[in-house]
Amino acid sequence: MQSEGVASRSADSRAGNGSSPAIDAVSLAIIEQLQEDGRRPYAAIGKAVGLSEAAVRQRVQKLLDQGVMQIVAVTDPLTVGFRRQAMVGINVEGDLDPVAEALTAMAECEYVVMTAGSFDLMVEIVCEDDDHLLDVINRRIRTLPGVRSTESFVYLKLKKQTYMWGTR
Repeated sequence: MQSEGVASRSADSRAGNGSSPAIDAVSLAIIEQLQEDGRRPYAAIGKAVGLSEAAVRQRVQKLLDQGVMQIVAVTDPLTVGFRRQAMVGINVEGDLDPVAEALTAMAECEYVVMTAGSFDLMVEIVCEDDDHLLDVINRRIRTLPGVRSTESFVYLKLKKQTYMWGTR
């Protein structure tokens, strides 16, 4: 299931922080076009949104530079050698930031969020196999200063993964 796509939030963007760049309706339409097909030609996008190819190119570059979106290849981890995925809930004692920063530096941690609820942090981990997952959780995450506990939710089967939430 390898496909091109647009991840419309960068690792540094945070919902609700008040510092998001203003995005007009045309830029939102461009993002939606790219979410449908990340390889769609700028000329085709321009035709759909009423701009020239050059204007679309400039707007896309600005959106990329501002961290509003990324254009990436989205793969099926199983087909590229990563046979184990898990979501790990982590409870932290003290400041969350140092633990979150350490997790973001780990290549296996694909998604790191601070949460409200049962866990302080939720982390999606993609690994080659169970031994690799055990190593990441037991030797790298649980040993981080401040980590009080973890709970792992191993993926048995991925039924849906999409980045097509649009721009609502």
